[in-house]
Amino acid sequence: MIPSQQHHVVTTIETMPPDCITASPSRVQRIRKVISRELLVTLALGQVLSLLVCGIGLTSKYLAEDYQANTPVFQSFLNYILLFLVYTTTLAVRQGEENLLAILKRRWWKYMILGLIDIEANYLVIKAYQYTTLTSVQLLDCFTIPVVLLLSWFFLLVRYKAVHFLGIGVCLLGIGCMVGADVLVGRQQGLGDNKLLGDLLVLGGATLYGISNVCEEFIVKNLSRVEFLGMMGLFGSFFSGIQLAIMEHKELLKVHWDWQIGLLYIGFSACMFGLYSFMPVVIKKTSAASVNLSLLTADLYSLFCGLFLFQYQFSGLYLLSFVVIVLGLVLYTSSSTYVAQDPRVYKQFRNPGQPVTDTPTLGPLEPSVTYTSLRQDIEEEPRIRVA
Repeated sequence: MIPSQQHHVVTTIETMPPDCITASPSRVQRIRKVISRELLVTLALGQVLSLLVCGIGLTSKYLAEDYQANTPVFQSFLNYILLFLVYTTTLAVRQGEENLLAILKRRWWKYMILGLIDIEANYLVIKAYQYTTLTSVQLLDCFTIPVVLLLSWFFLLVRYKAVHFLGIGVCLLGIGCMVGADVLVGRQQGLGDNKLLGDLLVLGGATLYGISNVCEEFIVKNLSRVEFLGMMGLFGSFFSGIQLAIMEHKELLKVHWDWQIGLLYIGFSACMFGLYSFMPVVIKKTSAASVNLSLLTADLYSLFCGLFLFQYQFSGLYLLSFVVIVLGLVLYTSSSTYVAQDPRVYKQFRNPGQPVTDTPTLGPLEPSVTYTSLRQDIEEEPRIRVA
């Protein structure tokens, strides 16, 4: 027997009675249809996130350019307050081990660090627009993707196939087309006095985003989406409030408040709250890497809106870059990743203290067991056989 075949996942077809095996071709077709539907749903969910990011960018642009409201910390503070009111209070009224106090006793310092990382990631990227060009921000912000891949490889034990790296390369090629189009049409807003500082701020923010996204993936897949959002609301509102009082209290006094600027702040907060609330759902269904690839189209949606709102110049390379990015997403999501860890460990993690009765115990726990992300909704705990 080939070594790579010594430990493998056996589908339930192998455990079917002989009279059911004759119908396996139709069952395979049904599975393929489900996987195709899952692929389309994955792509659609990613584009919903991109549209929310587009809304965040548009409202931020109006606030900064039309109303001279340079308040990135205050804008993030509003989002964390909404998370606190919805999700932290939900944790507070829960009973048992999922109660707010019980979670804080076990993991308060971890969420405190994660909250600081998330706050500063938002601040660094927004601040970078004052020093560098929009093109540089778009290009360097993609540094989040390799950060997510590396952290997922070492800490989440995710293993990728050649088609995943091909899909990532195609997506980055699409970003290259978009940057080239920006250069051709002269869309170089945001050039400041210290371009190197701005580029370093983007790289720092992208690195922190990658750390935050991988931690979020682990929490929502192993613990709870509400727990993650509730802790972000608690520590995010606390630390961003302190940062706001220190760094932006004078900027808030300069804002000329009226109903229009109020609507822009409300629109920004609604989009940001929707992004934070919906992203864990998509990450749980896919992965942090897939979500970050999907968000590459957000700049293109902002551009298409800018054609009508800000009279941006159009280039055919923008459409080409959109098609190339979507093609890369299809390539990436067409094949599942796998986890280099025996699924029995994860069953034991989900049910501590309870023996795993549906899994053979022959031999030691062995890595490199295939995990199919697109089929996890079809069969949450596939039957496995150690051969």
